[in-house]
Parts: sequence; structure tokens; C-alpha cells
Amino acid sequence: MTDTEAEGLQKDLMAEVSRYRARGIVVDVTALDVLDSFAARTLRTTAHMTRLRGAHTVLVGIQPEVAFAMVQLGVAMEHVHTALDLEEGLAFLDVLVRRQ
Repeated sequence: MTDTEAEGLQKDLMAEVSRYRARGIVVDVTALDVLDSFAARTLRTTAHMTRLRGAHTVLVGIQPEVAFAMVQLGVAMEHVHTALDLEEGLAFLDVLVRRQ
């Protein structure tokens, strides 16, 4: 994911959360075998931004190598919900939304 793609994703997600008054979104990064610190920070910021708009974000599909690299780079995903895969992410999001 390039920096431009990460920023575009953030902009598009924020627009769609507002447009549809979404209560939750799932971002699936399964296809990414590389996630640099800028892209990871952008995803974290996006999750925080969507939360301020009233929507929960669940990040799913982080590959083991990506998780390792994120830890080595010191990229913390505090307050960002994660799940192993899409199925778990949707189930978790359902629980979060029902709590509201």
C-alpha cells in the first residue's frame, strides 16, 4: 500500500461513514504482505477518526510477518480493534454495534 493509497482509503472511508451513517466498518488487509509505518499509522488514525464519527473499526487479516514488522517498528495499534480474519471481524463488529 503506497502512501497515496493509504491516504485515499482514509478519505474514502470517512466519506462513506458519513454518507451511510455507518456504525461499523471492517478493513481487511489480508492481501498486504507489507505494511509500512506510514500506512499502519494511517489505518490507526482512520480507526480513531471513524470512532469519533460514531463507527467502530475492526482491522482484520494482519499477516504474521506484518505484525512482527509493526512491533519491530514500534507501531502501536492501541484502541484499534483487530481480528484474525473477516469472519471473526464481522462477528466482533456485530458485538460492538449491539453494545451501543
